[in-house]
Parts: sequence; structure tokens; C-alpha cells
Amino acid sequence: MAESTSSVGRSIKVGVIADQTGPLSFVGLANANVARMVVGDINAKGGLLGRQVDLYLEDSATMDAVAAAKATKLVEQDHVDVIFGGIYSSTRQAIKGPAVAKGKKLYIYPEQYEGQECDPLIFCTGPVPAQQVDPFIPWLMQQTGAKKFYLPSADYIWPHTMNKKVRQVVTANGGAIVGEEYFPLDHTDYSKTIGQITSSGAEVIFNTIVPPGVTSFLEQLYNAGFTKRGGHIVCTYFDENFLNMVPAAHVEGLYSCLDYYQTVSDPFSKRLINQYDTLYPGTVKFTAGSACSGLYRGLRLWEAAVTEAGSLEQEAVIKALDHAKLAEGPGGSAEMVPGQHHVRMNMYIAQAKNGNFEIVKSLGIIDPRECMQGTR
Repeated sequence: MAESTSSVGRSIKVGVIADQTGPLSFVGLANANVARMVVGDINAKGGLLGRQVDLYLEDSATMDAVAAAKATKLVEQDHVDVIFGGIYSSTRQAIKGPAVAKGKKLYIYPEQYEGQECDPLIFCTGPVPAQQVDPFIPWLMQQTGAKKFYLPSADYIWPHTMNKKVRQVVTANGGAIVGEEYFPLDHTDYSKTIGQITSSGAEVIFNTIVPPGVTSFLEQLYNAGFTKRGGHIVCTYFDENFLNMVPAAHVEGLYSCLDYYQTVSDPFSKRLINQYDTLYPGTVKFTAGSACSGLYRGLRLWEAAVTEAGSLEQEAVIKALDHAKLAEGPGGSAEMVPGQHHVRMNMYIAQAKNGNFEIVKSLGIIDPRECMQGTR
């Protein structure tokens, strides 16, 4: 069911597609909370352009076909002005068909992903490989001395594309990929793979297996003693919500690289988390790998663009969004890189310790280095 805050007269309609049920429900529920919080804030301050903002919230149920159907509904039935949402890259592609290719609607994708999305109607507000893989892998290799990487992966576009970048950066820094495998998202028996990881002499697991299969993989890897033998686990999307999925021991020492963690201590980030936790107490947290930071950033950048444009005319909003900036946001300031439709943002490396993430390196502001519009 869609959630709509009804208003009198001509309202501004924001569509958000979130996986509120299914394997990614803990992510989708957090996204839904962020959407409610930001839209509530906007309306409490008089709305946008003097108009109420209505939130049309749809459950994509962690199924790409459902996400596509919800996008069709938002465009054709609800006539929203903008669409946000999607976690898996396959979900982004499912939304893109009806929303962008057919519906010609502005679409803002909030999750960290493999990059290379270069549609003039799509803006991406989460990190990309230039902000995760490029700075993180050389740092890890220098810190640990590790050279041998194994890439267990889910079988869809994000891991395939991400692993090409990982291979490139690892080999450029004198390392080697000693294994690369792909599995269905719901695969659960990794015994053969873990045997191969052991025999390969791999020192680093760069994991792109995702829910629901990732919990089984991490449990079996832990039981095989990989980290006890000195191995290192990397999962760039892991955040505090994902930590809650598994026993702390299974991910002790795991490295992640994102645009925000709850231990980021700037005053704005602290206020934001306090606001979220007051409104939505419980285990579904405001985190970065779950796209909460990207969704917050996307909604606020879109708000700034609409304000600058002075209308909802899509071309004018896109023109303003192309250079929109946030002075304050989760993890720090952020801004669109003109022409790239991706965000320059602060990045952090964190390590799981006793069920929490501790920031071990603040990387500072990093450019996305994505394709310029009109060059493809």
C-alpha cells in the first residue's frame, strides 16, 4: 500500500520505493523512516514553494518485478514529480525501465553501487568505486601486507562490475586475485568455496555476497577459522544495520568503506541521529550501507534544486540539481559534481569491533569520477 499524506490543492508528490518486506526489509524500513522524517521536516517548515509535499511510499518487497510495478504505479497512476529508491542495482534497473525510459521521470538512486549510471534523468547520491575501492584497497594492502584476494560474489550487476575494479586496483598495487565466484542471491551452502579459499592461501575476502545468502557465508567462513588464521574480511556495504543481522563474532575485524557511520561525531550528524532515534526507536537504524545517508542526501539536494528552480518544471529542477550542495549532512557536507550526476562526499574506513563499527581512517572528501553527461 502507498502511504500518502493528503493535502488540499496542488501538492508536490514524492515517490519512494523501499524494500519494506523480504530479505532487505531491515534496509527498506530504515529508508521509509528517512523519507517520512525528511518530508515531515519540509512540511513543518511550510513545504516547498509554499506547497505541501505528499509522500507516496511503496513496498518493493525485495523483488525487482514488484519494484518495476510500483514505479509504473507512481508514474502512471500517482503522477509523482520525482522517484527515489532501490538498493540492489538490479532493482535500480527495474525501476529505471518504467520510471525513466518510459515515464521520462527524474529518478534519484540513493545506494552505494558499481557506478557507470549515466542517464540524464538519473542522479546517484551514494558512493561509487572511485570513493570506496580506489582509496580503500591500497590502504588495506599497506596496513596488513596482504596480497592475495578472493572474491565471493552474488550473481548480478553490482558484484560483476565491482570485481573488475577490485581486480584492477589489487593488481596495480602488486596483489593478485586468487579466486572469483558468483552465486544466486539465496545460495546457502558455501562449503566448497570455503575449502577453495583455504587452499588458495587467500589473505583477504572481498565479499559482495548480499542478503539473504551473506549470513550463511559469514557463518561458514567463521566456523572454518579464516580470521583466526589471520585472514581479513572486507564488505564495503556493511553498516550497523547489517551488523545486527549476524553474531558479532562472525564479523569481528570486518572492514567496510562508506560515507557515514554512527560514530562520525560532527555536530550535525549527531543531531540527525538523535532526531531519527527519537522518531523511530528500535533496531532499524539510520546507516549508510542501507542507503539512509544517500536517501537523506538525495531528498535534501532535490529540495534545494526545487527551491532554486522556483518550480517543478523537470528540466529546471535537473539543471539546479546538477550543482546542488549540502553544507551539512550525514558524514559531512556533500555536493553534486556538475555534469556527473554523482556526489562529492566524505568517506570513511571502519572496522567491526564487538558488534559496532569504529572508524579507523577518515579519507576526507573524495570525487566520484563518473562519466560526464553527454559523453556516452
